[in-house]
Amino acid sequence: MVESAEERIAKLRKEIRYHDRKYYVEDHPEISDHEYDMLVKELKELEERYPHLITPDSPTQRVAPMDTEQFQAVEHKIPMLSLDNTYNHEELREFHQRVCKGLGTEDVEYVMELKMDGLGVALLYENKVLQRGATRGDGIKGEDITANLKTIHSIPLKLTDETVLSNIEARGEVYMPRDEFNAMNEERLKEGEEPFANPRNAAAGTVRQKDPKVVAQRPLDIFVYHLSHHPGVELKTHWECIKELKRAGFRVSENTAKVSGIEEALGYIDHWESKKNELNYEIDGIVIKVNDLEQQEKLGATSKHPRWAMAYKYPAVRKTTLIKKIEVQVGRTGKLTPVAILEPIQLSGSTVSRASLHNEDEIQRKDVRVGDTVLVEKAGEIIPQVVKVVTEKRDGTQKKFEMPRECPVCGSKAARLEEEVARRCVNAQCPAQLKERLEYWGSRDAMDIEGLGPKLLGKLVDKGAVKSIADIYRLGKIQLVSVERMADKSTRNTLKAIEDSKEQGLARVIQGLGIKHVGKRAAQILAENYGTMERIMEADKSELEEIHEIGPKIAESIVSFLEDERNRKMIERLRQAGVKMEAEMQEGERFLEGKKFVLTGALEGFTRDQAAEFIEKHGGRVTSSISGSTDFLIIGENPGSKLDKAKKQGTRILDEESFQRMMAEGHIPE
Repeated sequence: MVESAEERIAKLRKEIRYHDRKYYVEDHPEISDHEYDMLVKELKELEERYPHLITPDSPTQRVAPMDTEQFQAVEHKIPMLSLDNTYNHEELREFHQRVCKGLGTEDVEYVMELKMDGLGVALLYENKVLQRGATRGDGIKGEDITANLKTIHSIPLKLTDETVLSNIEARGEVYMPRDEFNAMNEERLKEGEEPFANPRNAAAGTVRQKDPKVVAQRPLDIFVYHLSHHPGVELKTHWECIKELKRAGFRVSENTAKVSGIEEALGYIDHWESKKNELNYEIDGIVIKVNDLEQQEKLGATSKHPRWAMAYKYPAVRKTTLIKKIEVQVGRTGKLTPVAILEPIQLSGSTVSRASLHNEDEIQRKDVRVGDTVLVEKAGEIIPQVVKVVTEKRDGTQKKFEMPRECPVCGSKAARLEEEVARRCVNAQCPAQLKERLEYWGSRDAMDIEGLGPKLLGKLVDKGAVKSIADIYRLGKIQLVSVERMADKSTRNTLKAIEDSKEQGLARVIQGLGIKHVGKRAAQILAENYGTMERIMEADKSELEEIHEIGPKIAESIVSFLEDERNRKMIERLRQAGVKMEAEMQEGERFLEGKKFVLTGALEGFTRDQAAEFIEKHGGRVTSSISGSTDFLIIGENPGSKLDKAKKQGTRILDEESFQRMMAEGHIPE
């Protein structure tokens, strides 16, 4: 019997959910990344072919557009009360005595949980399908961040068939793993972005992003630790709830433990105080909970805290030291970063002698001066940061610091762009930026020049053989051999890779230039919308802002980069060297070339992003507002004022059915 599309889609979804759980929850993948990608690709293709079969719990629906500028307030099923806390054993023993007195017994079993340092959320499921995810808020109401939480693969969009749970509210903590946090911060520094101070701030800030696509690109994860609402399901202990949550497909901490009495609880606390730095995530303490649910109900709660639980918090490790001087570093995108050079101290197991001061506003806010005694801690036990100045130690010898208005390396202007706290060197050929820019240009994501690694590039720059990206294409065999003493075969391979990179196309060239805020996606959008580098260089800020997914910040960065005469000359030298500055265009594919579209209303068969991607792929441009140059308005349900404006201006209007037909037939309908 031939398998129907509906049956195949259902089968693929079940298989993908299974592998999501094995990979993201249990950390035991059973298939390769390629095999997994092929399953997802097949599902996407089937759903594109049969859009009426798309459901909210499909694995393809993790990243959805968010049209609202504000998150909607929603009420929790059960109030999310905060926990009372303590920093010492004696107060925890007093908590135990209150529990024993309230229950009339000293035989109390507790569940011990690592207190994640992240963002608390509540997940609401109906008929096993995720309906809503919300922040804690004030405990009664939180913000609806469902679209963002769906991007976290360890949050099941649908509960497993094995669980008895169906209509529930579960609580969890969204966090960012330490290694992923460090890697992300390194990438942000390379891109000239401000690094996050700690994983908690990074997780909390990411979850409240307006654009789920940004959230999807950041390494968030979650541990679910509480079943707050489970009508019709008979569970007697918190421990049973944890096991059932795991059975339902949630990720729960393997370090959660069940103990008898307060002394065992204190032993658990002491154990993790010495072991917490070995974890790949941040904890700031331990949560102790009465295990028996009937006992929890008997103990009840105050207006603020449950009486059956308490948080034990570990103290932060801080030390004082002296700021010997403040240096300014220049990154790949020209960002000037002040760095405090410290009298070395031992902190959380390592020697700390430097701490980023981030930017001039931060220096002024904390009133940091050279010669100050400062309190330093490792943010999230990872990044050294100056917490505050010990002003009592000042003796009048301390000196105020001012950020330079010129690049300390090349002397070019250090500009502060609108809405940015950082100053940046505007010269893309600045030697401080050059090595990292060259390395990025040759990287796999950009021009993919194999053999042109940091060691070789460093020597070429130091010898003066390469002073600009364009100089890469003037390199010859003699230069490579004399600088690196490369073997003949290696030299030939590197030169061939340089020559081959000329054909990479416009999108990779744009990305390789390292323009601030312009990554792979933005580079692709620019290439698809303009087709040539020349047309991009002619575009002004307002025109760029109109492009779907570009916006004011990216537009300003592009214009600022391309207005600099040195950058324009470098691009011209690349063109003269034979680097391809045009987008790939296959016959018949760009039938929307030069056409401008606006999308409005709710589309049933696909998302707005999918529609925009199709338009841009075929040469069209998607803008956010109707103007005299708009060619088409695509309307869904409840189109609003844009439809009225389009009618007044005589803009051609296509309903969803007409647009789908245009997509399928590959030409503009008559």
